[in-house]
Amino acid sequence: MRKSIKKGLSFGLTSGIITTLGLIVGLNSGTHSKAVILSGIFIIAIADSLSDAFGIHVSEEAASNNSHEHVWQATFATFFSKFVFALTFIIPVLLLPLQTAIIVSVVWGLLLIGIFSYYIGEDKKLKVIAEHLIMAVVVILITNFVGGFVNNLIL
Repeated sequence: MRKSIKKGLSFGLTSGIITTLGLIVGLNSGTHSKAVILSGIFIIAIADSLSDAFGIHVSEEAASNNSHEHVWQATFATFFSKFVFALTFIIPVLLLPLQTAIIVSVVWGLLLIGIFSYYIGEDKKLKVIAEHLIMAVVVILITNFVGGFVNNLIL
């Protein structure tokens, strides 16, 4: 796989999963509204995917040794992977009761992070998997706390 595509896919996948999980968990603890969570997922899939793709584009352009083709491959791979992985979280929210959908989404996201971490882990697979899963869980816990805090602040 080309380095530019691998870079875009890895960034898009991890960002898409972590951002969407944080949003889902935070909005759930703050609103307990399926409509709000679905709206959030769609917004993340569109706005954040475009934003991150633009960020990768500018970052890759700033690295003066990257070709025009490399820059655009990383840009499209970032957008596509973030967009697709973010949208996968719509399925459990649409098909399951909300609390079950949140649990399934967290398991799904952590499973994807674990699998991808195994793929990139080379000779330190367990260390890389543990490190990435811990970071994901920290994001989930913080967003859960923030969503609940905001909900308590407003009510």
